Amino acid sequence: MSLFSAVFGSSESQNTSNSKINWIPLTDLSQLDEIVAISNEKPVVIFKHSTRCSISRFALKQFEKEFDLEGKVDAYFLDLLEHRDISGEIANRFNVFHQSPQLLLIKGGKSVYDVSHNDIDAGELKGKI
Repeated sequence: MSLFSAVFGSSESQNTSNSKINWIPLTDLSQLDEIVAISNEKPVVIFKHSTRCSISRFALKQFEKEFDLEGKVDAYFLDLLEHRDISGEIANRFNVFHQSPQLLLIKGGKSVYDVSHNDIDAGELKGKI
């Protein structure tokens, strides 16, 4: 395994099987209605990830390493290369500028916190819950 692979992982499509986060794959536009409904009862996190971007892969791995909100939030994972339509609708529906990687916190049907790139931080997110 090369140093690059050790740091950034393989170039495979999403590999969330080793994660301590119980990711819910975001693969259908109708799930956005589900996210809005759930967010009225419990905070929802959406992680938008580009599977071809090393920066995105690094942000995802770092976030997964620091995440300790299991049970406090529902966590959705979007492979935005596979689901560009959903990524675009997230930007429209939650009134956020599209970025990758990007983390959104949805509460009460609205995005109350969104960050991208190096600003993605599980500790910061915890303070927003």
